[in-house]
Amino acid sequence: MKPDPGHFLGVVAGHLMTRTAPALPDPYEQSTVGILGLMLISVGEEFERAASRRVDENQALRRLFADAVPAVEDAELRGRLEVAATGSDGDLKVSALEASNSALRGLLIELHAHVEELESAPARRIEEAIWRELVASTERRRLAMGPF
Repeated sequence: MKPDPGHFLGVVAGHLMTRTAPALPDPYEQSTVGILGLMLISVGEEFERAASRRVDENQALRRLFADAVPAVEDAELRGRLEVAATGSDGDLKVSALEASNSALRGLLIELHAHVEELESAPARRIEEAIWRELVASTERRRLAMGPF
């Protein structure tokens, strides 16, 4: 047997929403079980894209850091950006990808704070690139069924 988590979550969600919830006598409990079913569908969607989304985002952040290096005036930050820009995701477990993503996003915050303090055209260009990546990052996380 090869378990398929996405399929399993969909089956459980469907059962909760179409069989369990309607059988409950309390409308509040019906609603709660229905919401749990919707949440399981969202978990299934996130499961399917979890690794891909993180790899894509980590690559985008590393490219942004490589582009930012010439505009950074702080030598210590510039060095950390250079190291981060040449990194890669060798371990594709979601927990490892998430740890890398968290570290890269922390560095992004430092970069953003740094370029906001600079008065140069390259700093503005990097700041705009950061905002574009933050928008793209939000889009990568969007659920197909929307917020609930």
